[in-house]
Amino acid sequence: MSALDGLPGPPQILSTTPETRTIVLGLAAGERLAEHQVHERALVVVVSGVVRFTDAQGRHVAAGPGTVVELEPRERHSVLAHADARLLLLLAPWPGPGHPGTMTLQEKAHAREHASEHAEALAGVATDRRADEGGRPR
Repeated sequence: MSALDGLPGPPQILSTTPETRTIVLGLAAGERLAEHQVHERALVVVVSGVVRFTDAQGRHVAAGPGTVVELEPRERHSVLAHADARLLLLLAPWPGPGHPGTMTLQEKAHAREHASEHAEALAGVATDRRADEGGRPR
């Protein structure tokens, strides 16, 4: 059995060098990776199954075995598995600029503060939307 066999499964780091990191992960049918970003350029190879990638603008692409999706550093996206899927991720350069592993303690503190402010702003947007809809929860 190779590291690419088996479904689903938590992310497994296959290789890390000063230039790249290679990760394999499995997603069960219906499982979703919420919108996120990585600091590196990402090449995602669909090893098995079918997934849908959606970018921050809502554009999406279905991807089956053998499909390679290239994501720019910090490109926000989500992934939904339409069937059990296995994905191979190649991240480069590793670690990318702004990755927590490359930050000073001061930069990490600022990043946490920024993330907290971002979360508060998003919560405010959700509250504003509910108010616009007559106060009904969503």
